[in-house]
Amino acid sequence: MFKKILIANRGEIAVRVARTARRMGVASVAVYSDADENAPHRRACDEAVRIGPAAATQSYLRADKIIDAAKATGAEAIHPGYGFLSENAEFAEALEKAGIVFIGPTAKTIRAMGSKSAAKDLMEAAGVPTTPGYQGKDQSLKTFKKEAGRIGYPVLLKATAGGGGKGMRMVAREADLEEALKSAQREAKSAFGDDRFLIEKYITRARHVEVQIFGDGKGDVVHMFERDCSVQRRHQKIIEEAPAPNLPSAVREKLLQAGVDAGKAVDYRGAGTVEFLYDPGSGSGTGGAFYFMEMNTRLQVEHPVSELITGLDFVEWQLRIAAGEGLPLAQEDIREQGHAFEARLYAENPEQNFAPSIGTLTTLRLPEAVARIDSGVAQGQAITPYYDPMIAKIITGGASRKEALAALRAALEETRVAGLETNAAFLHALAAEPDFIAGKVSTRFIEDHEGALFETLDPGPALWAAAALWKRAHAARHDKNPWGALAGFRLNRPRHEVIWIEHDGAPALMRLNRGGDVFHAALEPDASAAARREGHAPEAPIAFSFSGAAERDGAIRIAVDGENIEAFAAPHGSGLRLWIGATHGDIAFPDPLAGIAAHHSSEGSLTAPMPGVVTMLSAQPGDDIEAGKPLLVMEAMKMEHAIKAPFDGTVKAYMFKPGDQVKEGDLLVEFEETE
Repeated sequence: MFKKILIANRGEIAVRVARTARRMGVASVAVYSDADENAPHRRACDEAVRIGPAAATQSYLRADKIIDAAKATGAEAIHPGYGFLSENAEFAEALEKAGIVFIGPTAKTIRAMGSKSAAKDLMEAAGVPTTPGYQGKDQSLKTFKKEAGRIGYPVLLKATAGGGGKGMRMVAREADLEEALKSAQREAKSAFGDDRFLIEKYITRARHVEVQIFGDGKGDVVHMFERDCSVQRRHQKIIEEAPAPNLPSAVREKLLQAGVDAGKAVDYRGAGTVEFLYDPGSGSGTGGAFYFMEMNTRLQVEHPVSELITGLDFVEWQLRIAAGEGLPLAQEDIREQGHAFEARLYAENPEQNFAPSIGTLTTLRLPEAVARIDSGVAQGQAITPYYDPMIAKIITGGASRKEALAALRAALEETRVAGLETNAAFLHALAAEPDFIAGKVSTRFIEDHEGALFETLDPGPALWAAAALWKRAHAARHDKNPWGALAGFRLNRPRHEVIWIEHDGAPALMRLNRGGDVFHAALEPDASAAARREGHAPEAPIAFSFSGAAERDGAIRIAVDGENIEAFAAPHGSGLRLWIGATHGDIAFPDPLAGIAAHHSSEGSLTAPMPGVVTMLSAQPGDDIEAGKPLLVMEAMKMEHAIKAPFDGTVKAYMFKPGDQVKEGDLLVEFEETE
């Protein structure tokens, strides 16, 4: 076994690899960029080496700096994690020349499977079913149009290199093909340095099912059963589970064998994943058909769910195989037990097309008591635009799917993140959706259920009551001005309090009258969530009574109209974030004298939703643009984001040119609505 390894990655995967290395008595070396100087993965390892500036191209993608760090520290092997250089054949070759072991497959295998086009050809030769499509050398638009017509719309454009949903576009009609291809090529060139593409038939209600394999590099390959990764946004997975639900036994048997056959076809070494599209509606009465998509020649983000159902440590297997020990177990000795889920907690805003969210994690409380948490960030750390916006993976297991899913919902209800936006509430909505509970999933699950998943919930009296209690407790602790204790004071009138509140940016006015330990509240009707949702105000204020107290560590215990409720509050922006169960609301207490203009930006302008780089201007000043058409394209967190016209109008001026770096909130373009 190795005495020391270097981990050529960051975040949760670097922490996770270091944990297994320490258990096995193997020393570990971290590498870090300037942006990660205080990151947890540095502390998780025994040594740490700085490798460059924040940009990945100048640090984590610099093979020469990583090899130099390995030599300087005496590391015998390098674990690449996933992403960055994990599927880079040239990196694997450079390590071999330097006498350093690559903890992964051979460069030959990476090269063979790294190109989706070449991989499809290889799988077809091995007898593994593949999706109908085109993966030829001719990359002209004319050829893509011809092949798409032959295959039949909708089609899927896929970058031949890389993964993670980058450089992938679904195209429903020929009129959209050219723009989609150009956009995908730009994204792929930026992410992988390769803009070659293939095109495949898009299966509308497919499931994404993958087989975890391990090989010894000498022809022996075993599987660790399958995972279902169907629920995705932007072609990127957000909830995974093992085993796959509602998979016919005959299909499962063939699927697992196909995964093993794919590994044997390339004499696979180490951990790999063979990904398939499963179409339950096709085939000849056998439960559906499946098709090879691609093979990931590395450890997958979702590997913990397979670890939970097998009881095995996959990083340990990787290290033992790379050290020449062979496969630790034969296929008949690998057992499956129970069920497991993984939810990916991202810094992103689901209501803004899952746009990444940048900021500092002012509060980070993860449910470590009820779930396995794989995380590479800490409270007080900033989520930057340089890397993937993952905060943590929340992993739960149980004797049955029902038990494991109930544990996931409970864990998400205890997840608390403030300082930026996350998908925690959205994940909980997914895990509570009846069709998901029934295992009726597909790659279009989110689109098919968006009405329920994106439903705006009325915050209800409990949220308002918790906000009022927090405000009173906060004022009592911090307000040294004696006049501040006289809110609502009037001579010869019953004393009452007036609290100005904003919920998710919408102003509200709450009047409180106290009777003993109970507060009687009246919420002004035109500010209520119900009024906003229905488009009109109720005839009378929303009235309710509550009692309770704000306690330490953000806990607020309240009784609203006789119902006991626990809330949790944490500072967020200029106000606070309030959770009741899995749902939350962002609360502010504005100065009523500041005026409404303090809460709204100027009309007719478009600002940057996050830090990034402007990559393309889609029009010229003076151009008339229809609503929904792109005005410019910017890149952030390794993804392209089109800034689109909110209404029909005219471009007045661009504030930046391609290549310019922009900050969140920067004015990008002046756009005037057509009268």
